[in-house]
Amino acid sequence: MSGSGLEFYLTTLLVYGGIDVIACLGLNQQFGVAGVTNFGYIIFQAAGAYTAAVLSLPKDSANGGFQSYIAGLSLPFPVPWIAGAVVGAVLAVPFTFLVGKRLRGDFAAIGLLVAAVMANLLVTNYRPFLNGDAGLALIPAPLNSTMDSQSLGYQWGYSGVAVILAAATYWFCRRLTESPYGRTLRAMRDNDVVADSLGKNLRLLRAEMLVIGGAIAGLSGAVLVGFITLWAPSAWGYAETIVLFAAVIIGGAGNHLGAILGAVLVPLGFEEATRFIPSFGPPGLIPALQWVAIGILIVAFLWFRPEGIIPERRRTSREVGDAQPPETPRPHQPSPRAASRAGNEPEEARSAAADPVVLEARVISRSFGGVHAVADVSIALRRGHLTGLIGPNGAGKSTTLAMLAGTLPVSSGSIWLEGRDITSLPAYRRARLGLIRTFQLASEFKRLTVLENLLSAVPAQAGEQLGGALLGRRHWAADEAKNVAEAREMLDRFGLSAQANAYAGDLSGGQRRLVEIMRALMARPSVLLLDEPMAGVHPKLANEIGEHLLHLCEEGMTIAVVEHELAYMDQFCDPVVVMAEGRVLAEGTMSELRRRTEVVEAYLVG
Repeated sequence: MSGSGLEFYLTTLLVYGGIDVIACLGLNQQFGVAGVTNFGYIIFQAAGAYTAAVLSLPKDSANGGFQSYIAGLSLPFPVPWIAGAVVGAVLAVPFTFLVGKRLRGDFAAIGLLVAAVMANLLVTNYRPFLNGDAGLALIPAPLNSTMDSQSLGYQWGYSGVAVILAAATYWFCRRLTESPYGRTLRAMRDNDVVADSLGKNLRLLRAEMLVIGGAIAGLSGAVLVGFITLWAPSAWGYAETIVLFAAVIIGGAGNHLGAILGAVLVPLGFEEATRFIPSFGPPGLIPALQWVAIGILIVAFLWFRPEGIIPERRRTSREVGDAQPPETPRPHQPSPRAASRAGNEPEEARSAAADPVVLEARVISRSFGGVHAVADVSIALRRGHLTGLIGPNGAGKSTTLAMLAGTLPVSSGSIWLEGRDITSLPAYRRARLGLIRTFQLASEFKRLTVLENLLSAVPAQAGEQLGGALLGRRHWAADEAKNVAEAREMLDRFGLSAQANAYAGDLSGGQRRLVEIMRALMARPSVLLLDEPMAGVHPKLANEIGEHLLHLCEEGMTIAVVEHELAYMDQFCDPVVVMAEGRVLAEGTMSELRRRTEVVEAYLVG
């Protein structure tokens, strides 16, 4: 190969490498960071390519009229590239309604895959739109009227632009990911139900990721079509998305450097390497074996190294506020209400009726396929009270909490918060009003550190929205430092400071429970719903948590707790609500409930 031939080859590799890096970064932002599995990603790259093509091409009557396509505006560079990114973003908008409202998880991924197949069939079979199966050819290269697009200098210039755009895309994605907004995206990826219960608008977040990813994919398609000067449906089959997913998975999902490495190894390196394999077997065998090899690579990495070659970076915290000496721990003081119980003062001394109702369920019911899990339940939670909820397994306690928090909609009845009907409000909007819940099973964000779990719950953070993230660290750093200090204080209080930088998913069961409780408290709730928070927690620590909850009640917080340990109910809860078979059986103090025959027979026996 001559020197000029080698340079042409190198510039071609740089262009394709830059394009693949841009595409993989966009997909990694969606899939690796935000958990949006977009099997229709190739649609947006194709949209950008077609847009740049028809805006660069003359009218379809030119060149002998052998092509049929819309537009044909002969617009100058860089307008077609910018338009390609814009169209990719705009095309994503209708998909946000499909994914965000109707479909989630694997169902959304399949829906997007079907959309990709249908889009390809539409373009292939409707020739007047974009020249059908034959595709578009003779697409003018950028600046071809002023430069020789076949010259070596042009090739180096084009490759330089592709690399610069790839670097800019990396900077953009990193700016988003390293902000509080990025932490929110990763929380949604790890557990979207919990993120929803902490006030995160999942539909908006997914929509933003689809639009941003669509814009990046559209840009990559525009750059690609300007280089190869042709485009056809065969170039963007759904299998092309699988190649990009393979690159992200192998490089390291969630790590943008991993996405770059994956783009170099798979779409560029792996496919380029097959060019040097001697031809053998029937026609099409080598391309078929290439797909087999890519499939084997994906399975192998998912099985043996699911984190990829470059795993997602553990985000350890910066030390904040260490210049001031730590406060001397105060000796543990039981709350006055707990002290009165310890002194055998009458539990009925404080009249619950004297405190206003903060959260009320009015005859709520929930059915699953005709089975009534909860039937006509009415509960009133009063300000400053730690209300207990007990009952046998299957009594409907957790379902009731889920309906109060909005995680499950009610089948009938209504829910009121501070005199406002919130029955139709989704969980994230209830959370923003101060109604926070925990879950029956430990529900930490596994791939976030303990400190990040706590920070993810802080409401109204600077930099938590897309606009704030784009403003950069200067915009949100001061607020982040304040929140980190608050989170560290919470960790000290619960004895988990040493685990601040550990992944929450690596903790013991009891420690994960503590993380969930601390995270709920970091959300600064006015009403806190705790579902079996002491499961797996050491009895001594459970007692301290109970004391802390009572102190919060004395400060005005309203708390409800589902718990099976009756000694805990005796010591901390007033009133206690008993449920059985989806209904409220009785309500009162534990001493009152023990005197009621129906309660003893339903739950307290044994």
